Amino acid sequence: MKKIYSFSHAPCPAEYLRAALRSHVYEVAQITPLQIMNKLSERLENTILVKREDRQPVHSFKLRGAYAMISSLNETQKSSGVITASAGNHAQGVAFSATRLGITSLIVMPINTADIKIDAVRDFGGKPLLCGANFDEAKIKAMYLADKHQLTFIPPFDHPTVIAGQGTLAMELLQQDAHLDRIFVPVGGGGLAAGVSVLIKHLMPQIKVIGVESAESASLCAALSAGMPVWLHKVGVFAEGVAVRCVGNETFRLCQEYLDDVITVDNDAICAAIKDLFEDVRAIAEPSGALALAGMKKYIQRYAIRGERLAHVLSGANINFHELRYISERCELGEQREALMAITIPEKKGSFLEFYKILGNRSVTEFNYRFNGSKNVCIFIGIRLKHGRSERNTIVQEILANGFHVVDLSDDEMAKLHVRYMVGARLFQPLQERIFSFEFPEAPGALLKFLHTLGANWNISLFHYRNHGTDYGRVLAGFELSNQKESEFKEYLSKLGYEWHDVTTNPVFEVFLN
Repeated sequence: MKKIYSFSHAPCPAEYLRAALRSHVYEVAQITPLQIMNKLSERLENTILVKREDRQPVHSFKLRGAYAMISSLNETQKSSGVITASAGNHAQGVAFSATRLGITSLIVMPINTADIKIDAVRDFGGKPLLCGANFDEAKIKAMYLADKHQLTFIPPFDHPTVIAGQGTLAMELLQQDAHLDRIFVPVGGGGLAAGVSVLIKHLMPQIKVIGVESAESASLCAALSAGMPVWLHKVGVFAEGVAVRCVGNETFRLCQEYLDDVITVDNDAICAAIKDLFEDVRAIAEPSGALALAGMKKYIQRYAIRGERLAHVLSGANINFHELRYISERCELGEQREALMAITIPEKKGSFLEFYKILGNRSVTEFNYRFNGSKNVCIFIGIRLKHGRSERNTIVQEILANGFHVVDLSDDEMAKLHVRYMVGARLFQPLQERIFSFEFPEAPGALLKFLHTLGANWNISLFHYRNHGTDYGRVLAGFELSNQKESEFKEYLSKLGYEWHDVTTNPVFEVFLN
């Protein structure tokens, strides 16, 4: 057999099928269950099936591609060792695979990688090396070391042998259920989507394969729009397993030809999918692991799909435990089971009771306000929903009809991330103030750097920071700032080197904090 780990040509579907059939992945990988989600099936009026790749020894499908590639190396390459760059599941797949084959592995990881992932690489026999602020910087270092020490670089997705290894999952799906109507797969660099789609379309082309991307890292959508892989200026890291700035060349070629559709979802929808997986099959998915389910739910709603057999891939379960706090707070919003609103009511006895009567039997999940001596007060309220967005709109109309002013904040990121924890912190005297949001790597010293750079030179009038257990921290800060000093202040922001946005005109700031 001619091995396909060379880029000398673009393998055809038949070559990918032969490579998948002859892959050695089952020396280490498990045939994972295809499990029905009974509660969700009843709710969505379709048969919903989940492919449990969280059951792999490294709790992720990445083991398939990593082992396929490493096991295909020649003896000289194996004796020299392998190297890769990854902050997550690929790192663990490479470390596990190399150790099983008696090969040394060096894993270059960004310096802000969570300890749980570093420890996992070490436990699987790999040698972690922390370098760079992000994946791209870590990859540059890994490529340099590969060349310097004659190590073989194991790519996370953009390689035919890796793609064929991921494609073994498609063969399992067909063996487990040949009557599927659609398969939903998460997309980061595109390795899994490419491997699954090329094999499914070669064997059973009537089955639709849909890729699902995070709206914060939709590199495949950007590539499809441009007609070629393009680099995103920035990617979000909540679903870090798919936080890839540019889809691969070979993965793009395959996804462009064989994927039937691509859909994007936001973080709240991902959080809701994580909750669905836990409630139905007691799986605790990482955000990227629940991505395909989030996309499936959105696709079902968008196209009114009923009575079909739909499978999605739970691609990983390597989650930072502290991230669950953020997920639990956001899942209700993602499922459209909660509305957040700002209501202005008179500051007098009985006003809250009068307003509450409008809600009828609806449950209030959150209620925040602070007396400030004015004639009117604005309250921040959460309301439990049974009928999603339509019920939200009904509530708004009912409140307006009863003479109260209302602002729906359910889709306002600033309200959900910061202000819900800060209600009541209003000014009692005029102040020239501007409000900025910041994002910086969640690494030791990052917050201290922020305070040293700005806090010693400018009066901070408002500050909110909450650690959600993710790789990036977010700060909302206000500064006493005259118009004359604004340009000088923004020069300081440039020196700081963090992502920032002026959010002074955000309506939620005007309502609660100004």
